[in-house]
Amino acid sequence: MITGKTKLLGVIGYPVEHSLSPVMHNAALTQLGLNYVYVPFPIEPQNLEVAILGFAAVGVVGFNVTIPHKQTILPLLSEISPTAKAVGAVNTVSRKDNKWIGTNTDIEGFLAPLQTMYNQDWSQTVALILGNGGAARAVVAGCAELGCEKIFVVGRNAQKLEEFQNSWGDSRESQNLQVHTWHSLPKLIPQAKLLVNTTPIGMYPHVEESPLSVEEMENLPAGAIAYDLIYTPNPTKFLRQAQQVGVIAIDGLEMLVQQGAAALKIWLQQDTVPVDVMRQALRHHLGLT
Repeated sequence: MITGKTKLLGVIGYPVEHSLSPVMHNAALTQLGLNYVYVPFPIEPQNLEVAILGFAAVGVVGFNVTIPHKQTILPLLSEISPTAKAVGAVNTVSRKDNKWIGTNTDIEGFLAPLQTMYNQDWSQTVALILGNGGAARAVVAGCAELGCEKIFVVGRNAQKLEEFQNSWGDSRESQNLQVHTWHSLPKLIPQAKLLVNTTPIGMYPHVEESPLSVEEMENLPAGAIAYDLIYTPNPTKFLRQAQQVGVIAIDGLEMLVQQGAAALKIWLQQDTVPVDVMRQALRHHLGLT
């Protein structure tokens, strides 16, 4: 029931109609019995600054940020967390003392299934990241936090890869980071105990595409983990291939849930939120239950 006292949360992006965040956040808010609503805000790039001013004017409590605003929002915020600075992108904004504070919960979301299911020493792990866009930045930061021995980032454009490498400066993330073009994959795949797809290849509606072939994935070492940030379809062709060659498969749904839960904790200023309710709402929405 929306009333005159209902508090406002949301997600900004363009387009944003496809976002599943309202499904999981409103399920959690209902479970908690809170008078909040979470809505999608389609904001075109040229309207970002005026939108943020408007959010302050109407008392929005906080919001998520998705493509194409994750980087362009940085100069409009009063404070940016060290995590978001390292990644160079913000996905969660909260209001505190009449200021907008930006952080990035994608790293926490990415790490959650790895840390809960595979509580291990990652210092001998070679991570291989497919793609060098915004999502890859959060994965690089996450792999650095795990303490991975080497972090290989693979892309198709040598100039963009060089820019990606240089953008980390002399940060912790840059210490074990190497960039390679796609043709280096045959020598990299046999080393990779953690393989992460951050590209959109295989995302709906192109469900029969995969960034790698089964033959390439057969060269992964025993016990390797294949992790796809895509959550629809579920599983992706990439993860079906992983299962076919006998490696561990993790889908992007858990990352979506966990980054959302981390954001909700910030907005509500509480240590726990009903993660299971959020996960179940998404699975139900996607027809997975």
